[in-house]
Amino acid sequence: MTEIQWKIKSFSRLGIDELYELLKLRVDVFVVEQNCPYPEMDDKDRHPETLHFAGRRKDGELMAYLRILPPGLRFKEVSIGRVVVAKESRRQGISDIMIKKALAQINRIWPNENIRIGAQVYLKKFYEFHGFEAASESYLEDGIPHIDMIRIWS
Repeated sequence: MTEIQWKIKSFSRLGIDELYELLKLRVDVFVVEQNCPYPEMDDKDRHPETLHFAGRRKDGELMAYLRILPPGLRFKEVSIGRVVVAKESRRQGISDIMIKKALAQINRIWPNENIRIGAQVYLKKFYEFHGFEAASESYLEDGIPHIDMIRIWS
């Protein structure tokens, strides 16, 4: 597997090109590839405690991204969202590595906080592998089946 360099930054520390790249990746996958027009720019990116977690190849190309929302912004718990891997970088285990690293960061910043996510239903088993449990019935969000899941720190 390609060596990945991981960085976590607040919105104010993102450079213009970094911001463009991560928004482009999110739109390319969530809006274009999944054919789901929805309001991608939701102002949660700019919250001072939101963290942008990105994985890049040595040459600097963005391969993977997720954002971490502080408690109380989307759910009462910390939340992970906008989890995405570039199409050409999929099926290499990158998402597993990214989630593990994100969980470690969350525990470092918000020790022992529970984490709640709104996951696409087809990813339920993936998130269960990382310690999440279903916390709702399936529901439609922007026309795509989702399920709330929670990871309890114990």
